[in-house]
Amino acid sequence: MRNVIKEHSYFLLFISHLVMMLKISSRDNQRIKQARKVRESLIEDAIFVEGLRLAEEVLRSNLEISDIFFTDSFSQTERGQVFLRNVENFNSAQVSEKIFNSLSDTKTPQGIILICERPETNKKAFEALLQTDSKKLPHLVLLHQINNPANQGAILRTCEAVGVSGVILTKNSADIFSPKALRGAMGASLRLPIWSNVDFFDVISWARGGNFTSVCADVNAKKSYLEIDWKKPRLLVFGSEAHGLSQEERNVIDESLIIPMENQVESLNLAVSSGVILYEAKRQRDNKKGGHAPPEIK
Repeated sequence: MRNVIKEHSYFLLFISHLVMMLKISSRDNQRIKQARKVRESLIEDAIFVEGLRLAEEVLRSNLEISDIFFTDSFSQTERGQVFLRNVENFNSAQVSEKIFNSLSDTKTPQGIILICERPETNKKAFEALLQTDSKKLPHLVLLHQINNPANQGAILRTCEAVGVSGVILTKNSADIFSPKALRGAMGASLRLPIWSNVDFFDVISWARGGNFTSVCADVNAKKSYLEIDWKKPRLLVFGSEAHGLSQEERNVIDESLIIPMENQVESLNLAVSSGVILYEAKRQRDNKKGGHAPPEIK
């Protein structure tokens, strides 16, 4: 009985906290305007996080949260109440369904949006994170000018699932922290080491200096992805959906591979092909006996 009374008291305190919390009723509110700019990637050091699962991932990370927007219907759900209790000391505001829908980037909003700091994606931070995972055979993925955020997100999700050590994105790629890419990655982009806005040839040179062997898909390749030796440090390179890799870019990559296809199928979706290759790499890596000393990154 005491536990029931205690839980009821907590609930009443939580409800009173919601009643006293700031409520935004105008679309012209400065915080709402700022959030829209973040959604459109107009503010470089912040990201727009929508949906309860991603919001929970942010809480588990060390990212600083500057704003939280939620609806009344969200605050009525059990998980919503738990989440809001965990962010009582943050800069939260309740907004009307109409305003929230104007701010949302999804067709079926869940009623929760966070504005938080953008994770570090520079070379120094990337290398530091790689060194913290030094016991694992390192495989890296290079995404070169990938402009479909849904593909980006799906590839990052697969990268995390198979144990890729880190992901690198070249200049002129889509924003890996755009709302659509974040949703596609399902939190992977908040956990994986990422190095972005890099020159393609600089990355290849950097990888070679760290004893990574680069490999890319090529329709003219002689080796199947099953014949590639994945039991050593690798940099797996994927070119853009529209143009792939130029001949000049292919010339600096160490090896090439092909995914055999039947029934006159010429190509696979980028996210699908990356999954096929990465799971073969995982299979070989899992079957490798003994340990491996990670390459020294210079």
